[in-house]
Amino acid sequence: MNARTEPSEAEPSATARPPLVRELLLVVGLFLVYKFGRQLVTGHTTEAYRNAGRVWDWERTLQLPGEGAVQSLLLHGDTLAHLANTYYATVHFPATVAFLVWLYLKRPAHYVWARRVLAVLTGAALVLHLVFPLAPPRMLAAAGLVDTAKVYGPSVYGPPQTDTLSNQFAAMPSLHFAWALMVAIGLIVATRSRLRRLWLLHPLVTLVVIVGTANHYWMDAIVATALLGIALAVIQPPHRTATTAGRAQEKLAPAEPQENVLVGAGR
Repeated sequence: MNARTEPSEAEPSATARPPLVRELLLVVGLFLVYKFGRQLVTGHTTEAYRNAGRVWDWERTLQLPGEGAVQSLLLHGDTLAHLANTYYATVHFPATVAFLVWLYLKRPAHYVWARRVLAVLTGAALVLHLVFPLAPPRMLAAAGLVDTAKVYGPSVYGPPQTDTLSNQFAAMPSLHFAWALMVAIGLIVATRSRLRRLWLLHPLVTLVVIVGTANHYWMDAIVATALLGIALAVIQPPHRTATTAGRAQEKLAPAEPQENVLVGAGR
């Protein structure tokens, strides 16, 4: 008796990885838009300080905790303040780039989703920077806060009058916090580890740092969260499957019913 089984069909291929050169150009372009787009509002000093006073009053009306309560935690010693300034200066871009590189290599479908969300988020933030220039709390006398970067170092900003590399009047929304929150959400969605929610520590630490160093108000983080929420609602993540979530897909082809062939059967 001879048994015969038909070969299984080929498995569907995983999501194709986008062309590397094109993605590099897109990400570099996004960075340049972020960097140079902020320069468009340079010089709106009077309006930026006026808006700072408004935000400070809004926060008091909403009874949000004072930013000084967070800063006081960092001012117990020079080391904490220095670490917070270092985190602010060095983690923001490298963490986001590492996130995108890892998704590109390991989760191509999630990479495309995350890149689109970050692009929409950053574009919306730049528009808000244009229409609502805002001086950070370290520049607002009414806040009574210490410019920790200036006192304890390191600092990524020079004097506002001579700083041509960055726009210090683009505090709202905080892209430091928005990008950190997207990194955490993206890794939670794209992975299966039971400990994946620990990635939320990144935006939590970022929030403490941006407020404690007097670079941002609470409202900057709240508005950033709202913009990210809108972007996530518009741009849906890929369907969670064994392939997109990082678990190897095992697929067994069903065997055809055996066809029995009797050879030389005698009577």
